Amino acid sequence: MDRLVLDPTGRDRDAESAELFRRGPATPVDILGVRAWAVADPELLEDLLKDPRVSKDGLQHWPAFAEVVPTWPLAVWVGARNMFTAHGADHRRLRRLVGTAFSARQINAMTEQVEQLTGALLDDLAALAPGTVVDLREHLAYRLPIQVIARLLGLPEHLKDNFRTKVDRVFATTLTAEESIANLMAFYAMLDELIAIKRREPADDMTSLLIAARDTEGADGPDGADGAEGSEASGAPAALTEEELRDTLLLVVSAGYETTVNLIDNGIAALLTHPEQLALVRSGKAGWGDVVEEALRRDAPVAHLPLRFAVEDIELPGGLTIPKGEAILASYAAAGRHPVRYGEDGGVFDVTRPVKEHLAFGHGPHFCLGAPLARLEGATALRALFERFPDVTLAPGTELTPVESLISNGHRSLPVLLHGSR
Repeated sequence: MDRLVLDPTGRDRDAESAELFRRGPATPVDILGVRAWAVADPELLEDLLKDPRVSKDGLQHWPAFAEVVPTWPLAVWVGARNMFTAHGADHRRLRRLVGTAFSARQINAMTEQVEQLTGALLDDLAALAPGTVVDLREHLAYRLPIQVIARLLGLPEHLKDNFRTKVDRVFATTLTAEESIANLMAFYAMLDELIAIKRREPADDMTSLLIAARDTEGADGPDGADGAEGSEASGAPAALTEEELRDTLLLVVSAGYETTVNLIDNGIAALLTHPEQLALVRSGKAGWGDVVEEALRRDAPVAHLPLRFAVEDIELPGGLTIPKGEAILASYAAAGRHPVRYGEDGGVFDVTRPVKEHLAFGHGPHFCLGAPLARLEGATALRALFERFPDVTLAPGTELTPVESLISNGHRSLPVLLHGSR
């Protein structure tokens, strides 16, 4: 079967998804020069995401790792050492450390903060002169998640904007390998600065918590193996290596920010282009949680997620086999609209849709820890925006264009008139 070359600009996601549907449950694709099996069928993808024969650890389970990583623009997606790229016991160890910050109790405690931050951003918008065209991706969808992540991690004010720029470039898929490496090195330099600040002045935030795990449960040897083993055996939180500490912070900043930006962006865009759906919410026939879930399903914030790897040969329906050591690409945007689960109207935005299950946050052991926080931010931002500005409309002549990325699934901008066209 010929390989489908995925468009790094994501300019026609619908056509790409339709081609993935046509090719069957899984198909060979080219992702910036790397061969992988794209899986768009949600039933098969769900099975593979929880299959122990599928690993996120390319260092262990991808024979092409050493050859690809030095020159591939998306190297950080497989080369970082954190729970995103870990497998088995290492994944469980790293996930436990981060999981405490995303417990139900912690999310409930953040509800008031999220509402206050959203209210302050909407106050700023309300102060603008009537008739001003406002980019809600820039002034709401971006700003709320970065402020929430800043509080969660204890980001100093002077690092916030720099982190945003670096995260945007992690999700960009039109950069050269040299540009990607340069961005990653600059990102690491900022993370090192954050770690140094929090080592000097620890506080009640996730960065300080992770540093404490690294330093107080620290490793006996330079690679951290002995310390991790000892704490696992004792039942105490396991230590992080210095590399894992830095890469875990990179993951939390990146995953907790860009994906929530796209969720809010896509939710607003869907309601503005489907006013009959907004009317259903306002009439009480659907809730804001329904809007969030339908936005996640129809427009998954991550379109394609690199990469997983077959630990052994995996037989698929239809007589196909993913050979041991080959890469697997989770095609979430296509899976969220696939007719096998959602019928022929899977591309339709319907807040009353009876089938609400989706894979936008993944599935199985790597299910996104930040999902409850993203849902909280999304529902809060959407509810508050449409209550505060009931006549908000897209600016006249607006044509929504996608972010230039095959990973990030959102819009370049979202220009609106807050008070309608009056």
